[in-house]
Amino acid sequence: MPGKKILMLVGEFTEEYEIFVYQQAMEAVGHTVHCVCPDKKAGDIIATSLHDFEGHQTYTEKPGHNFQINKSFDEVNLDQYHAVYCAGGRGPEYIRTDKRVQAMVRHFHETKKPIFTICHGVQILVAVDGVVRGKKVAALAACEPEVTLAGGTYIDLTPTQAYVDGTMVSAKGWTALAAFIRECLKVLGTEIKHAD
Repeated sequence: MPGKKILMLVGEFTEEYEIFVYQQAMEAVGHTVHCVCPDKKAGDIIATSLHDFEGHQTYTEKPGHNFQINKSFDEVNLDQYHAVYCAGGRGPEYIRTDKRVQAMVRHFHETKKPIFTICHGVQILVAVDGVVRGKKVAALAACEPEVTLAGGTYIDLTPTQAYVDGTMVSAKGWTALAAFIRECLKVLGTEIKHAD
């Protein structure tokens, strides 16, 4: 089976693990991941952040590693992609207001292509009418009201679980990346077999 093409939507201060780990895991099994950010070109750098859970009432945020965008935003041809992935962190809160980002998400929803979301990534999805309506969706707990107001059902998973509703895969945050990636691969039709 040929590898699939995945469009990753990111912005400044997107969660670094949800970019780097996801991209490298998908590319390790032969898929292509194009990471795009509004008004950025291939080769441009964005700052990332690292959210951690250290016993406070909410997460802490620390500087992550810089990330190099590998596809120019304005050159994206949506028909070439098999799935879209909305990484979390702080990036989603501002890129979700970009009408071009909304149009991209709408394309995947209307063409019934897989949609993958983790942590705050769901903020991008709820900005597009109908995308989470009737769906069961996991996300960071702080996003529960947005999921509910958009007509979805918030699923409160453990920090290491992922949830699949049709072709939508979701999870709470980066601690669930192993399960999340495993479920994304299944939805993409990717089989990994171990030799005896």
